[in-house]
Amino acid sequence: MSVETLTFGCRLNTVESEVMRSHALGSSADRDLVLVNTCAVTAEAGRQARKAIRKLARERPDAEIVVTGCGAEIETQAYAGMREVARLVGNASKTKPETWATPAANDPGIGAVMQARETDATRITGMAGHTRSFVPVQNGCDHRCTFCVIPFGRGNSRSVPLDDAVAQVRRIVAHGGREVVLTGVDLTAYGRDLDGNPTLGRLVKAILSAVPELARLRISSIDSVEADDDLLDAFAREARLMPHLHLSLQAGDDLILKRMKRRHTRADAIRFCEEVRRLRPETVFGADLIAGFPTETEAQFARSLDLVAECGLTHLHVFPYSPRPGTPAERMPQVAGDVVRERAARLREAGASALIHHLDGEVGQTRCILVERGGIGRTETFTAVRLDDDLGTRLSPGDLADVAIGGHDGRRLTAARVAKNPLVG
Repeated sequence: MSVETLTFGCRLNTVESEVMRSHALGSSADRDLVLVNTCAVTAEAGRQARKAIRKLARERPDAEIVVTGCGAEIETQAYAGMREVARLVGNASKTKPETWATPAANDPGIGAVMQARETDATRITGMAGHTRSFVPVQNGCDHRCTFCVIPFGRGNSRSVPLDDAVAQVRRIVAHGGREVVLTGVDLTAYGRDLDGNPTLGRLVKAILSAVPELARLRISSIDSVEADDDLLDAFAREARLMPHLHLSLQAGDDLILKRMKRRHTRADAIRFCEEVRRLRPETVFGADLIAGFPTETEAQFARSLDLVAECGLTHLHVFPYSPRPGTPAERMPQVAGDVVRERAARLREAGASALIHHLDGEVGQTRCILVERGGIGRTETFTAVRLDDDLGTRLSPGDLADVAIGGHDGRRLTAARVAKNPLVG
C-alpha cells in the first residue's frame, strides 16, 4: 500500500494531511491512495487543486484519489463532478482513524462540520519533510467576515483542551522536535468553548512551563485586537516564544474594514504593533492584506499601502480580492480586475521594499537559526537564511546554530560561517 498527500492552503491543512497519512497507512486496506487536501480561501486555490488532480490522474491512473479540505466542503459539486475523484471526505471526519479504516461506514459526509462541537488533538510525533512541527489547538471560526467562506468549511470555533495541547507538544519534543508552531483558524479565539475559558496566552505559558526542553515556540496568524494580556506578557518575558507575529489585518482603511466586518480599526492595528515593540523591540511582523476589496477607492487603498510602514510590517501575504460564492462581499460593487491586480502588485512592491530594509539591518549581526532542509535556516524572527555549501554540509536539519550574517539577496539573508559553537543535538 502507498499513501501520498497533496496539500493546498494553510498550516492547519499541512498537519492534518500528516494525520490522515498516518491513519491511512495504519489501515489494512491494500491500495494506492492519494489524499488531496484542498483550500477554498480564493478561487485560484480551487483552480490549482483541480488542475493538480487532473495531472495526478494522468500520471497515476491506478491511484484512488480522495479529496477533502475546505474545497470539498465549499465547492462540493466542482470536485464531486470530477471523474478523476473517487470520493470526498468531510472536514469533520478527515483526521479520525476510523474514517480511513472503513471509510464508507464512518464518514458522516460533507456538511457535518457545521454540527461539530469538539476538535481532536493530534497524536503525531512530528511531520515528514518539516523541521518545525505544527500543533493545531483551535479549529473553526465564529466570525463572519464578509469576504470569507472558511467558517462554512471549518465549522464553528472549538478548542483542544489545554492539557491535551501541552501533551502533544511534549510528545513532539520527546521525539526530537526543536520548534513548535501553534496553529488554528481563529487562534485568538482559543479556549472560549472550554471549561474555565483558558486564553491563548495562558496556553502559551502552560506549554513553556510544562515543556522546558522545547527550544522554540511560535504562534501562527492572529487577530491582533483579540490578543489577551497573558499573550502580551509572554512576549515580554519568555525568550523561547519567538519574536515574530503574523497579523490578520486585511486592510488599512476604516470604512473598508467595516465593510469587511473586521473587528479592529486602523488605529487598533498601529497601536498593537507599537505596544508589542515596546514589550519586545526585536519583534518582526507579517500580515495578510487584501487588495481591491469591493468599493475600495484609490485613497482607501493608499491607506493599506501606508499601513506597511506605519505598522512596520516585514513579511506580507498579499491577496488580490477574490469573490467567494454566497458571501456578502460578492454582492457589493466590484473593483475592476485589472485595478485589483495592479494594487496587489503595488502592495507586493511595498512588502519587498520593507523586507529589504529589514534584511539590510541584519547584515553583520549574529543570529540563531533553526536549520531546515535545502540549505536554509530561520532566525528567531522567521527570516530565511541561506547557508553556503560548506556551512550547509556542516549543519543538519533540526540543528540550532549561531551564524554570522554576511549579506542578503533581497529575499533571504546569507551566512557563510558559524559565529560560535552550534547548539546541535
